Amino acid sequence: MNRTSQQATDLLQDRIGRRMAAHLDAGVNGLSYDISERLRAARVQAVAARKRPILLAQPMVVQGGGSAVLGSEESGWGVWSRLATALPAMALLVGMVLINLVQDDNRATELAEIDVALLTDDLPPAAYADPGFLQFLRRGPAAESASADQ
Repeated sequence: MNRTSQQATDLLQDRIGRRMAAHLDAGVNGLSYDISERLRAARVQAVAARKRPILLAQPMVVQGGGSAVLGSEESGWGVWSRLATALPAMALLVGMVLINLVQDDNRATELAEIDVALLTDDLPPAAYADPGFLQFLRRGPAAESASADQ
């Protein structure tokens, strides 16, 4: 049911309701007080128990006067609008995964370069773990050769 036929139906129902209320109000004048009070109480209960229409707001961009505002009309995009809202989140996730992969690769390359430098050096790797090697580096090779000459 489209919007214009719904509005026409609502107008027709309102018109019928007003006619019935006017007809019932015309017959109320001849009723006794206790009957009119019971009718008033029943009317209050009926109005309180009536179903209220549920208004669903759907987002929509309405352009007017060079500005855009959110409205509540069906835009017709459906799946495409959901995909358009999920696309930035997916791009962010893919970007973060790629950054993690590149950083892992760079770290592995750095460790490989250190290993190559240690293995191709003149000293064996066990020399770096020797406690006397640090003192040898502090004194320098010139001090070692001077003490050997004496």
